[in-house]
Amino acid sequence: MSSPHDNSTTRIAAGESNKPKRRRTLKIGIAAGVVLLIGAGAAVAAVVTKNNESQHAVAAASTSPAAELRLGYFGNVTHAPALVGVSKGLIAKELGSTKLTTQIFNAGPAAIEALNAGAIDAAYLGPNPAINSFVQSKGASISIIAGAASGGAQLVVKPGINSAADLKGKTLASPQLGGTQDVALRAWLGKQGLKTNPSGGGDIAINPTENAQTLKLFQDGKLDGAWLPEPWASRLVLQAGAKVLVDEKDLWDKGQFPTTILIVSKKFAADHPQTVTALLQGHEASVNWLNTASAADKATAINAALKATAGSTLPADVIDRSLKNITFTVDPLAGTYKKLLQDGVDAGITKPADINGIFDLRTLNSLSGQKVSAAGLGQE
Repeated sequence: MSSPHDNSTTRIAAGESNKPKRRRTLKIGIAAGVVLLIGAGAAVAAVVTKNNESQHAVAAASTSPAAELRLGYFGNVTHAPALVGVSKGLIAKELGSTKLTTQIFNAGPAAIEALNAGAIDAAYLGPNPAINSFVQSKGASISIIAGAASGGAQLVVKPGINSAADLKGKTLASPQLGGTQDVALRAWLGKQGLKTNPSGGGDIAINPTENAQTLKLFQDGKLDGAWLPEPWASRLVLQAGAKVLVDEKDLWDKGQFPTTILIVSKKFAADHPQTVTALLQGHEASVNWLNTASAADKATAINAALKATAGSTLPADVIDRSLKNITFTVDPLAGTYKKLLQDGVDAGITKPADINGIFDLRTLNSLSGQKVSAAGLGQE
């Protein structure tokens, strides 16, 4: 679907290709997801190795602007910097002659898979899939170059559920196995003494499910709750009668935790640093616009972008509640990443590892004129 600025846009849901998919039921595909997750390390390493070999085969890598930038993001309010940056032409303006092509994903692991396969060059996603890719590739796959959003993730449940103990034996959903909300849910449940495993077993069944399907399944009484980003948490509350059991901001110091960040393929960044600079300029312009625009203008812009990417808009109360839960910032909140890594380890999603080098904030800091910290985990 084309955007108002003639950018080529493709919608890809979690784990999909561009080929038609079969209808999924609630519990189908978990085992396959586990196999994919377990095999991700080998796949990432193989692709990164191949890319590096190709790079070394070239006598001198090009550092000119790229002919095309392929950017991935989600149709979520937590991805408003991407939605607004693309739909209002803020990113395309900075890219100049570089063509902007976009792909829409449902969750981070699918976006990471596309990036590591060379299908996209940069992506907006949650931090845990980025951490997992960095760990699996031994630091060769991606760099985090900016933050985009903090907050805007909640565990919402049926009204009769009042505590963690009430969740035992229940069925919950997350956007995708290994995604940021999936890791947050599993880590929180573990701290409550409730066991889960990536195959869906344990004290609580967790079914990775596309967000739109989660809403329908909850409305049909087939789910007891879900840990979701905005606007989906708000949609379940306002449109399906759910209540908030956990607001993730209450689990973090000062209520700050990264929901959306901006990453880039290391190979693309090495080949086209000028294009990465332009992308960051457009990203920063989008974040600044979101932080200065009126609530009405933000709602209009986000709905216009959602109409273009997803074919539908959100009710005013859903956007209003969503935006109240989110802070848009270029700071990736690097000080949270050791805990995010440990949460992934505790959830059985990733391995203990050294993530030093995951950030490259040099260009962001040169553009913003401020010092965004990498918390000792990379360059700033």
